Amino acid sequence: MAFLIIVRDIDLSIAAIIALASLAMGLAAKIGAPTPALIVLGLGVGVLCGACNGLLVTWFALPSIVVTIGTMSLFRGIAQVILGDQALTKYPASFQAIGQGYVSEAVPIPISFVLFLLLAAIFAIVLHRTTIGRRLYAIGCNPTAALFSGIRVNRIRFWLFVLMGLLAGLAAVLLTGRIGSTRPNIALGFELEVVTMVVLGGVSISGGAGGIAGVVLAVF
Repeated sequence: MAFLIIVRDIDLSIAAIIALASLAMGLAAKIGAPTPALIVLGLGVGVLCGACNGLLVTWFALPSIVVTIGTMSLFRGIAQVILGDQALTKYPASFQAIGQGYVSEAVPIPISFVLFLLLAAIFAIVLHRTTIGRRLYAIGCNPTAALFSGIRVNRIRFWLFVLMGLLAGLAAVLLTGRIGSTRPNIALGFELEVVTMVVLGGVSISGGAGGIAGVVLAVF
């Protein structure tokens, strides 16, 4: 989300993507799919949803806030229509261990927290130490100037939405494993919490400024 806001975009459908990915994993688990297949399915649904958002924003030049409000209703609506008031709970123990487990008995640190720190470090390096990061800041400061300087603005924006979907799929895997069930209201309201943490972390809502360190502090 920090990357998207830096380039003047936003994705308000992430909680709905989590719900849809969790639904797909729940239906697959119900017919006996193993843990690796559930993980791949959750990540895959996230990527497809992110690609859908990216295509609508970049190919049709639609505002990202409008697109993702619409897909938020679409993805969440699919989950609510299929599930109704039911819950899917037939997840294998090895899948639940991903969200509930620790690094080891000697090191009582949740696996999800280790993943968070690892991804935060990777994103900080990409944003602050690579040409990709400089391009993101350039797009956020002035997308027209970035385009005329040779930066493929829409391609980068598209892949940021795909990345957003992938990480929403990862969040679905961790959250579903943690609570051990899929419900239609899973992750409800998470999108506002995510945007709040990013903005409180110093990322300018108008784009072009901000860093990962501040976002990490805002998360804590």
